[in-house]
Amino acid sequence: MIITKTPFRMSFFGGGTDMESFFKENGGAVLSTTFDKYCYVNVRHLPRFFDYSTELSYSKTERVTNIDDIQHPAIRNAMKMLDMHEIRLTYEADLPARSGLGTSSSFAVGMLNAFYALKGKYADKKKLADEAIYLECNLCQEAGGWQDQIAASFGGFNRINFNADGYEVLPVIISPERKKQLNKNLMMFFTGFTRFSSDVQKANAVGKQDKTAQLKEMLALVDDAERVLTDKNTDLDDFGRMLDHTWRLKRQTGSAVSTNSIDELYAKGMAAGALGGKLLGAGGGGFLVFYVQPERQDSVRWAMRDLMHIPFEFENGGTRVIHYSPETYEPKN
Repeated sequence: MIITKTPFRMSFFGGGTDMESFFKENGGAVLSTTFDKYCYVNVRHLPRFFDYSTELSYSKTERVTNIDDIQHPAIRNAMKMLDMHEIRLTYEADLPARSGLGTSSSFAVGMLNAFYALKGKYADKKKLADEAIYLECNLCQEAGGWQDQIAASFGGFNRINFNADGYEVLPVIISPERKKQLNKNLMMFFTGFTRFSSDVQKANAVGKQDKTAQLKEMLALVDDAERVLTDKNTDLDDFGRMLDHTWRLKRQTGSAVSTNSIDELYAKGMAAGALGGKLLGAGGGGFLVFYVQPERQDSVRWAMRDLMHIPFEFENGGTRVIHYSPETYEPKN
């Protein structure tokens, strides 16, 4: 039995510049982190005692004898890509799917990692990220960028640069004290709305209005935000103010980015004392994150009292494979 534990990601700046159609010509960069909420993929060989050869358990249960009959596109295409047969796969997660945390890409990375482990093979972070991008963007034809697969695979707090040749992952080095303060100043709330990221991306593409100017300004903010984090002489609160700026820019990149309900929630948070914030992911629903000074957090929490507040800590690691012994069911390193 193989169990993979893969973190979800929180994207702060540069979202949208990770779209291949943009960064191939203009370059791109994203500032993001993984945190201590995960998805878990359990894979094992299915004994030949059943009248089906593959069993899948996620939000629904599938039992099939032919891989082509699998309804879940990512599982179907991944099994074909890695020549997987006769398996039982179970998916569980700490937070809801379609909530702006890159959950589908975390699942893709964790599933591929589990498949390789079940075959007795090792796949490094770069290989997992590349193959998850290929799986989702090419085989499944999902509209979206590359940042989620890379963040889930590499883990940690990173700047991801994109160019015509691909991407590079650069860890953001922050002093422990500054990182702790940043974590204390961030509050995350679940709006209760979920949506498919690819659907939002497709809706925003309707009309094909030019968003290059906004995306270039969002790209420039990545440099500014990274400097605030790494330079101890700067005011950390500027990070929050820039979140508000990048959210207002993102609102201009498509009608499906936000809704009236989300705009009202964001306005409530800002009126209660948040310095800035943004909706995580492609938009349309999911999680709102606010940057709030400690003395104003009770006020913001009260303004968001009808929503679910999710505490979190930044994740320093990445995807891990845990092998469980069938004899003892104790984790082995």
